[in-house]
Amino acid sequence: MEVLIQIDENILLFIQEYLRRDWMNGFWSTVTHLGDSGFIWILIGVLLLIFKRTRKAGAAVLLALIFGAVITNVILKNVTGRIRPYEVIEGLHLLIERQHDFSFPSGHACAAFAGATALYRTIPGKYGICALVFAGLIALSRLYVGVHYPTDVMAGTLIGIFSGWAAWKLIEFIMEKKRKTRK
Repeated sequence: MEVLIQIDENILLFIQEYLRRDWMNGFWSTVTHLGDSGFIWILIGVLLLIFKRTRKAGAAVLLALIFGAVITNVILKNVTGRIRPYEVIEGLHLLIERQHDFSFPSGHACAAFAGATALYRTIPGKYGICALVFAGLIALSRLYVGVHYPTDVMAGTLIGIFSGWAAWKLIEFIMEKKRKTRK
């Protein structure tokens, strides 16, 4: 476990030393804030609910966000209680405001991949792929700005992918049940 913690710390210090650039800080800070409270994904889900053609996708996105939030923010963050890296790693400089919850797992990465995976499963093709790329940017931004360890982001990503998949499967199950009862 100690080795993993050291690797986490070294990756963040590497990002700060070799990848951070003043001209990129605004971009990465903006990307990270787009993921705040899962708002962008909630907005996408609600907008998709409006149109009958995309209603299934909207329901899957919103359900995935609920699954992810419960697993990540309600359960795991409170059970693990991991302190944020900028509180522990000497020399790590924070690029955005201090966060008010625990670090593990990343709620931003979870919400991003929950929404993106649900979209990818319900609207395959270019929109689903774009959503996954956007989710990846949000997840990486959490490392760039210094608010999460890499293992936080990896865990949030995996939980998000699972949540998106589970929501899609549940929506598919419900839709199939509805089709059978109409016959």
